[in-house]
Amino acid sequence: MKGCSEKAKTLPEQLYASVQPQMQALLNVAEHIMDRNACLLPGYLLVNEIQKAYPDNHSYPHWKFAKLFSNYVESFRPCAQMVSIVGHSRMRPVVEHSGCPEHLVNPWKLDPTTLKFSLKGTLPYAPELLEKQTGLLRYVLEQPYSRDMVCGMLGLQKQHKQYCAALEEQLVELVVIAMERSEAEYNSCPDVVDENSSTHWLWLHLSSQLIYFVLFQFASFPNLVMALHAKLSGKDLRKGRDHLMWVLLQFISGSIQRNPLSNFLPVLKLYELLYPEKEPPLPVPDFNKAHCTHQMAMTCIWIHLLKKAQSEQANLNWPVPHKLKVHHEFLQHLVMPSNTQLCMGSDYRIALLCNAYSTNQEYFSRPMAALVDTIQKSNQSVGVGPTTPLSMAILDSLTVHSKMSLIHSIVTHVIKLAQSKSNMALTPALVETYSRLLVYTEIESLGIKGFITQLLPTVFKSHAWGTLYTLLEMFSYRMHHIQPHYRVQLLSHLHSLAAVPQTNQTQLHLCVESTALRLITGLGSGEVQPQISRFLSEPKSLVSAESEELNRALVLTLARSMHITGTGSDTLSGSWCQDLLNTIMQNTPYTWANHTLECFPKVLRDFFQQHTVASESKQQLKKAVEEEYRNWASMNNENDIIAHFSVAGTPPLFLCLLWKMLLETDRISPIAYKILERIGARALSAHLRKFCDCLVFEFTNCNMQHPNGGQHVNKCVDTINAMIWKYNIVTIDRLVLCLALRTQEGNEAQVCFFIIQLLLLKAAEFRNRVQEFVKENSPEHWKQSNWHEKHLAFHRKYPEKFAPEEQGSSVGTGSHHPLPVYFGNVCLRFLPVFDIVIHRFLEIKQVGKSLEILLEHLGCLYKFHDRPVTYLYNTLHYYESKLRDRPPLKRRLVAAVLGSLKEIRAPNWALSEAYQVYMSRQNDDTFWVPDMDYYLRLVKRVVETMAGNNQFPNTDWRFNEFPNPGAHALYVTCVELMALPAGPALVGSNLLDVVAKGFTLIPHGQIHMWINAIGLIMAALPESYWSVLHDRLIEVISSPGLVDWPFRCTPFELFDFSSTHDGLLENKYSYTLALAHSMWHHAGLGQIASVPKFIKEKLNGVIKTEYQLLYLCHLVGPFLPRFNVAIMELTATLYELLAQIDRSQEHLQYMDPICDLLYHIKYMFVGDMMKSELESIIKRLRPALRMRLRFIAHLNIEEISAT
Repeated sequence: MKGCSEKAKTLPEQLYASVQPQMQALLNVAEHIMDRNACLLPGYLLVNEIQKAYPDNHSYPHWKFAKLFSNYVESFRPCAQMVSIVGHSRMRPVVEHSGCPEHLVNPWKLDPTTLKFSLKGTLPYAPELLEKQTGLLRYVLEQPYSRDMVCGMLGLQKQHKQYCAALEEQLVELVVIAMERSEAEYNSCPDVVDENSSTHWLWLHLSSQLIYFVLFQFASFPNLVMALHAKLSGKDLRKGRDHLMWVLLQFISGSIQRNPLSNFLPVLKLYELLYPEKEPPLPVPDFNKAHCTHQMAMTCIWIHLLKKAQSEQANLNWPVPHKLKVHHEFLQHLVMPSNTQLCMGSDYRIALLCNAYSTNQEYFSRPMAALVDTIQKSNQSVGVGPTTPLSMAILDSLTVHSKMSLIHSIVTHVIKLAQSKSNMALTPALVETYSRLLVYTEIESLGIKGFITQLLPTVFKSHAWGTLYTLLEMFSYRMHHIQPHYRVQLLSHLHSLAAVPQTNQTQLHLCVESTALRLITGLGSGEVQPQISRFLSEPKSLVSAESEELNRALVLTLARSMHITGTGSDTLSGSWCQDLLNTIMQNTPYTWANHTLECFPKVLRDFFQQHTVASESKQQLKKAVEEEYRNWASMNNENDIIAHFSVAGTPPLFLCLLWKMLLETDRISPIAYKILERIGARALSAHLRKFCDCLVFEFTNCNMQHPNGGQHVNKCVDTINAMIWKYNIVTIDRLVLCLALRTQEGNEAQVCFFIIQLLLLKAAEFRNRVQEFVKENSPEHWKQSNWHEKHLAFHRKYPEKFAPEEQGSSVGTGSHHPLPVYFGNVCLRFLPVFDIVIHRFLEIKQVGKSLEILLEHLGCLYKFHDRPVTYLYNTLHYYESKLRDRPPLKRRLVAAVLGSLKEIRAPNWALSEAYQVYMSRQNDDTFWVPDMDYYLRLVKRVVETMAGNNQFPNTDWRFNEFPNPGAHALYVTCVELMALPAGPALVGSNLLDVVAKGFTLIPHGQIHMWINAIGLIMAALPESYWSVLHDRLIEVISSPGLVDWPFRCTPFELFDFSSTHDGLLENKYSYTLALAHSMWHHAGLGQIASVPKFIKEKLNGVIKTEYQLLYLCHLVGPFLPRFNVAIMELTATLYELLAQIDRSQEHLQYMDPICDLLYHIKYMFVGDMMKSELESIIKRLRPALRMRLRFIAHLNIEEISAT
């Protein structure tokens, strides 16, 4: 064939009679080679050769061969159609901030040079699949927190510094779009205050993206500026010029000292274009408004360039451009009297000076000192100092370079203070400002990276426990969007920190455990496996050596992650965490109750059923407690008592003893405090577990042992409350966490939950604290300047003591100096515990009423939850089967969690109006069957938001639980759908019908956006919702049309979405295909792994005709690259189905496309690995099929003729 192609190239364009016979012979040979019935070559290789020999628009075959070659290539279009995702180029992902694990990025990978999809094989794919996917990249680039996904899509790695011209081009496009939007926004509403405009957030995001991609050399700054100049030359865009210069100033001020001046001079060309000299000089802006820093950005750039030019050529003196003269004089006047001290006011003059002179130390030190002094006045006594942090408006108005100087100054101060061993506390203003600076992703290396890898270890080494406590509190209550690898790294630090003797102090130990609990429960479902896998060689670093509660929380997080990602159903997908589970069982062996195991994915359930731990008899526990109590009563010598009860190896029953002592004598002996101090906070956890078991036993047998059971129960609860609130022996959050995580079965489990309810609600102490805290405070800390005042007021009203102490006496462990508390309190510490309590209550149906009462009284705490929607999503997803028949409880849960935010969020920030009406109904009124219009509105909200028309109120995504509007839209929609009273099958079916039946209501050109949105939603819902798609596929494949083809069109025309949608043809087949492709394209690992199983178990018996097989090929063809190991099983299934149809059907019309697909599978995926298995099937086929597939089975023509 190669010979024919080469020979054809030598033929003259005009064929004379003398050449005709040779040409005809050549043509005959080529025709014979390409004859599908002759099968001299695998056609798949042949089409590959032709396309390579004649690449698009470069060279063409001789006109006499053109028709033959083009027809042959065209005959492979059906095969290309079968392996193409419907609407692939119009699909868009939701950008998560979970560090983008590889399996999430793979479906969106693009070639970094051409921005084209990585399509398998050289097939004649549809033109839109072969185009540059600039729309996809630009969409992702525009999403906040998308930089990891962009790098993943393009295969860019920070350490390699790969220049990517395509990325640079799209950054330029985005800047131009931002300029156009600024122009349009100004023209439509010129009076809008700039900081509140939607483009304000776009410019903020763009400056962050530009710094990141240029800093790591994926884009070149001079190229970028010159490209911008070229793009803006023909356009009259002026309204966004200040914002553009602000974005460029960010990069210039931070990098001009390390790079030659020539890199930055192109900015002057841009200046000449956007700031024509014929205009009058720019007036001094109103420096009481943050926008002034943008308006003066160009002058700041000029000052930096001038400083750099003078450093390169000492005598250089550039005249100030006429346009910038007034600005420049204003700044010079502000900075000049260098002997006076600058003072931070309520305006932005200090910010302007920092931005203009950050590369000139002579002028920069004074304004920076003014900023630092505002939050960190030196020589202050403990607990006194500035309490008002720098506002976000001030921080946003500083350039990245200035922010880096500020954060460096803060970190240096904290380290010096820690190393000085003085007991001076950090000022509240400094800590709050530091936490605000950590939200800026563009200063990551000095920010969160420095915090985890430098600041925390240094403070720890210096044994500055007060500072360490403050930093951990800050991490717990003030940090947002921290990348998962930093969080897991901190968790590892905390486990090693917990083993150090000095942290065995009640308050610090409690803080370390609370922070670890927040880190564990806060891991996203998609983050768990990729992040924990990084530590699998050393699983001990992620497992607590002593805390059973933390290890249980880790297993619960694993269970939730496996359930939501669908990876816990088979041993193979769950085997990655075996070492981790074994380490947990070595460190803290325990069992789980059956009602908890029922909810676990199969992998975890099997593990814990195989690794059982003998549980202690409650009766024996009671006897042991009574024995110890007798020992206590019989011993008189104080030293003997202390030695007996605090020596290592003594049964951990001291809290049981204290409770019994209080119950019977209403007082605690002073010796007890000394024993508690000797036991220490860490070892007391074991005593707490025994105490919980003891309580459950006591309450369970209360009615049998005491004639007046109710009174005794009240007395028991009052005694526990006295231990918590009066004597400070245990804290409510630790006790409730321990109770909720103990292994109790049947009646005892219900009693345990009853105790929790009584502890939280019977006494007023905790309820009062919750109501007061929720009433007086707002979770929007970044908008506040007086958090510390409110915090102190709460602690004055409800002081919290962490050391056990005797009332009215100095005896005991009150000698410990309390560490300064800046953010936390018992209410906030209880939130992650409440999360776990709700989940435990959901596992036992009988305690549903108790759960509703808890939600009614304490649900308001969710106002301060850092991820309320995510928590609801995880809960409704994980417990879907438990909640399916309990609509009132689902509604109560949603109302409690999202209703807690109604005072601080706009009405439609999460739930649709229709659902809010349903939520306001009476408790028992749960009948509601939403109509198709409801589902259309819900999907439209997601479609519009992803198209850039955000349907939700504007918010600062840096402090939101979600990174961008698309992620918010997806998860609030899923929460609402899962909380509907309708069953999952009905909801799933209605979602599919939005396109399948409601397509007439969808604008013609938007259909792919709607299909994309439905795929996203379905993939994010539990299996009971998306399994409806499998039912729908069975229904379509079994339909009479695919059994006996009644249509004039070919199957390839009716299965092609464009032709049916544009030609208004029968669309049932193509629409169902499109919906399946959309869901599977967005599907996680577990969902995509279910497809081959579904085909083998459900479709295998249904497919009887060639048309059904073609439909199946269209269904699975595009996802062959994602089936991994299962592709072998799927390939075998396809061959068996072909053999089945070969036997039952006399005529096969579409042998060639089917065989082309089988060759595609061979050459792209399985090679010769299945040769022997497939050979036996191929030998049973009809001769025409055997002939076509002979290169797979390695059969020669004689063998085919003989059989």
